[in-house]
Amino acid sequence: MISAKLQKAINNQVQAEMYSANLYLSMSGYCMSQNLKGFSNWLRVQYQEETEHALKLLDYLLERGGEVELQAIEAPPTEFGKPVEVFEKVLAHEEHVTSLIHKLYEVAVEEKDVAAQIFLQWFVTEQVEEEASAGDILAQLRMIGDKTGGIFFLDKELAARKA
Repeated sequence: MISAKLQKAINNQVQAEMYSANLYLSMSGYCMSQNLKGFSNWLRVQYQEETEHALKLLDYLLERGGEVELQAIEAPPTEFGKPVEVFEKVLAHEEHVTSLIHKLYEVAVEEKDVAAQIFLQWFVTEQVEEEASAGDILAQLRMIGDKTGGIFFLDKELAARKA
């Protein structure tokens, strides 16, 4: 059985992952409205990944005999600015999610739940990748500046991302 404290923390993380999914779907729609189909694609794939993260947490909770307690998910913003501003927000959000995962891991340590610690290690590693990916794109956008040719080239590159 999973402890009540860890169960609550996992349910809270599910809510955070679903907010992340909705945020990236909103960003995807915004980029599509700006005729940046590649950026839109990259963010839609990110939406799918965040949904998978939430399901992974839910499945784990159920495997451990816990109860799922879905919570309301706040609506994300709908305006994000230039591509560089979008990815500044993506990176900041991923850094926030990393802090949430670390706090969740700390609860598993406090509860002396070794199985949960092992399970959560995947999320810790995933967040390193998430931050690096967003950071790389942001660095490219900062190098490009306002040069539309560079933005269009990067847009084409981001269109190749697959789920």
